[in-house]
Amino acid sequence: MRHIFLNGPIQNGPFTFETTPGKAVGIRLAAALNAVIGAPPVPHLWNTVTLAGDLRHRQHTGSQVTREAFESDLIAAKYPPGQPPVAGTLTDTDTEVASLALEMIETNLRAGTLAICRESVPTCRGCGHMTGNGTHPCNACGSTYTEDRTGLHLVAELAKDRPVLDRSDLHAGHRQQPKHLQNSAGNITQRLILSRTRDHGIDLGPLGLPGLVLDPRVGVHVTVLAAARRLQATTAVMTITQNAANHVAAHGQHFRTHDGTRLQYALHGHLPYDRTADLQAAYEAYRASPGTVRAFETWFLPLFSLKEKNGTSPAQLPALFKHFIRARMAQPAEPNPSTIEAVRHAIANGITDWVMSRHALAAVMPAREAADSGESAAKFEQMGSFE
Repeated sequence: MRHIFLNGPIQNGPFTFETTPGKAVGIRLAAALNAVIGAPPVPHLWNTVTLAGDLRHRQHTGSQVTREAFESDLIAAKYPPGQPPVAGTLTDTDTEVASLALEMIETNLRAGTLAICRESVPTCRGCGHMTGNGTHPCNACGSTYTEDRTGLHLVAELAKDRPVLDRSDLHAGHRQQPKHLQNSAGNITQRLILSRTRDHGIDLGPLGLPGLVLDPRVGVHVTVLAAARRLQATTAVMTITQNAANHVAAHGQHFRTHDGTRLQYALHGHLPYDRTADLQAAYEAYRASPGTVRAFETWFLPLFSLKEKNGTSPAQLPALFKHFIRARMAQPAEPNPSTIEAVRHAIANGITDWVMSRHALAAVMPAREAADSGESAAKFEQMGSFE
């Protein structure tokens, strides 16, 4: 298998997809694209290494629950009862992710792109949390007293012979290369400390760094590559917003390729799910069933977000629903294999124009039902495989 689409790991927090559907855009987009290309269902990826998670677990009253179980329960609550993801979930601290992370770090240490060396870092005098520069209170305990402490850390030097993000790192057609992101992602110090103080994370003790864990901005990349390795894909395409990519790209520079697998970013925009209630009149005018509404909001809109990378405005929603309905009405009795192959070719090359082609969209609509049932590869196989 050449490509597989995976969501950028979502920060685990106290929300559900029902109340905060925008959190699921990357998951839904990956599922939609995988179904069209005939790929199997993929696990949903989660980022659990957060300071907010540390604080939630500490404040969990009367808790004898392990951090892993605490995070697992929080993730399970995101989904409707009895409806877990078909391919399960994968977090940034699962055993296979941690194992791959240490493997990649050791490879980078041998190559000289990473080093373990003594560094002086601002640290809270009260709790020992690395605070970063500035005079703000410690985010872990609220203390305002900090000091520079010297110790061993995992450090990365950004490559001098290539930018933080170049065209090969972005799964996008030539006309959709985000020049602003490529420039802003490089506006960062050349020397990055990749070890962090957290209660929970990938333990760097085996590397001689006890009490430190891997920076979660690195961990999200390793999580995607671990899922791709499980699925034997050679290219893992992470669905992610431009803002999130700007935040993690530099830390992932040395963690985007390993053992024959590479990672790319597929950028998508935000969706105005808080305004879909404004479409009620349009839904009624077209006599849209609950299934049709669900398909529009959870399948088509995520696909459109791949095209509208700067975000979709509420004013666009009525026209988008009209386009979706017209495509639905244009579905052929037997989808044209050449049209499907053309869409797959476009997806492979990061081209998104097909999303606004009524006939192209109609041709791949059967993939949505396949994705819903968790049998995307099998049900869409008759239309040809994606290699």
